[in-house]
Amino acid sequence: MADDLFEGLPPPSSITQSQPQLPILSVSTNNNTESSSLLSAPKPILKSSLKRSNPTQSDNSQAAAPKKSLKFKTSTDASETQVIDAMEKISSHIKNPAKFSKAAKLAIQLIEAGSVKSGVSDYFFAILEAAMLSPVSCTDPSVRADYHSLFTAAQNAKEHLNKKQKNQLATWTISAVVANDLYTDDSFVFSKAAGQIKEAISNLPVATEEDDTEEAISLNDGTVMADEGGQTSPNEENNALEEADPFGLDSLIPGSTKKGEKFKGKNDAAMKIRKEEEEETKRFLQLQRKALITCLEIAARRYKTPWCQTVIDILVKHAVDNVARFTAHQRDAVRKLWASILEQQTRRKQGKSVNGKLDVNGFEWLQQKYSTEKISIRHSVGGSGDRRATQWLG
Repeated sequence: MADDLFEGLPPPSSITQSQPQLPILSVSTNNNTESSSLLSAPKPILKSSLKRSNPTQSDNSQAAAPKKSLKFKTSTDASETQVIDAMEKISSHIKNPAKFSKAAKLAIQLIEAGSVKSGVSDYFFAILEAAMLSPVSCTDPSVRADYHSLFTAAQNAKEHLNKKQKNQLATWTISAVVANDLYTDDSFVFSKAAGQIKEAISNLPVATEEDDTEEAISLNDGTVMADEGGQTSPNEENNALEEADPFGLDSLIPGSTKKGEKFKGKNDAAMKIRKEEEEETKRFLQLQRKALITCLEIAARRYKTPWCQTVIDILVKHAVDNVARFTAHQRDAVRKLWASILEQQTRRKQGKSVNGKLDVNGFEWLQQKYSTEKISIRHSVGGSGDRRATQWLG
């Protein structure tokens, strides 16, 4: 009895059939059908797993492909015909002050895109020429910044222009860039512009009597007599023939007439080229002198600004020292500017400032201080230049 604990109990199969079926006991029993149905029941699906898609073969192929990035195209591969059409439209609209700003920005975009080349340089130069023929001045406050940006960017394309166009661009740059820099509130930019004007004045040749005569004619008639200089006078033609045949022997030699005509044609072509170069040089100097005078007048009008006074004093004084490089009418203008500045200096020195001292700037103070100083041959080793200096030995 004690050894058999299960004595008197029914067999296990009968117990399982008589008792109610429980899920946990059915797994451990021999009922394979119910246990397999319970085991094959799907597990609850999390919402987070629905958001994540398992990588399939197509997803892997997309992941292996290079990623596409968004890029903006800054340049356009336009044909030469398209560039010419665009430049013609810009040159037609840039004369209008209301459309000048937009047209100037389009021209700058053509320069930055590298569309200005030797084949279209004439059309690009037409844009700049039309801009300078605008009824609004390039120093007008409404278009001042646009002119400055356009002609500053044009410096990057000047290598595609010919000599005459480069000279004209240099003159326009003085009027559109350097002159506009004189209106700035930045002392560094103002000083830099004044330095450029001084350098341009120093590079000018000394004006001749012929320059004064041409200036007088242009002022009286209102036009520059450049076309008349290209014509060859009869005396010059006779002199050329005499140099070609000084002894008059060509008429005695058979076939010498054709050689003489051929030589005359070459000589006339060379003289014409030389005359054109001389006229271009004169025209460039006239325009450059006129632009520099305009810059001096703009600078003189800003003399009431205290921090501009020292730079203007030095600039106009440099122009007075080099006044011979200007023509007669321009020399009078430079002298009048200098006289006006001297008068304003006198007025400032006579007036009193808030602290009771004379109203002088730094340049005038140093000029007054060192005007009475004595400098010895020993480089001021003596206090007053009396040569009684103490020699220090080590």
